[in-house]
Amino acid sequence: MKTEKNLAEAFAGESQANRKYLAFGEAAAKEGLAQVAKLFRAVAAAETIHAHAHLRAMGGVKTTAVNLAEAIAGEKHEFEEMYPGFVATAQAEGARVAEISMKRAMDVEVVHHGLFTDALAAVEGGKDLPEGKVRVCPICGHTVIGDAPDQCPVCKAKGSTYIEIE
Repeated sequence: MKTEKNLAEAFAGESQANRKYLAFGEAAAKEGLAQVAKLFRAVAAAETIHAHAHLRAMGGVKTTAVNLAEAIAGEKHEFEEMYPGFVATAQAEGARVAEISMKRAMDVEVVHHGLFTDALAAVEGGKDLPEGKVRVCPICGHTVIGDAPDQCPVCKAKGSTYIEIE
């Protein structure tokens, strides 16, 4: 059905615009353009609303257990199939910055896979994950539940820089 294809394309476009506008907003803030940064963040939020509406229209939001299983499969695809080839190509082309970026992402996707797998086990057991802080490395995205490490195991950033997620 053409509408399903259109919804999938719209979802991808809106999702990508959200991420891009958040990055643009960070750049504007660093340039001292607070109101432009705020505008980028506001439109990014609107793009998220659009993306979520499209995903719901596609029937893409299911039970938490099903959503976790999909997340596990997606993370596995990224670190087993997608990123290894991307990293190899970047290496072969001498694109060092891209290689580092993609290698870090690949390494972190393994961690995300494990976290989602633990979450699915908890949900299938009729429970939530244990109460605790969730933190993310601002450089590479390494994610932990509980205390941040002294140093990120992926990019070596200081653990004190990890961002707490509410």
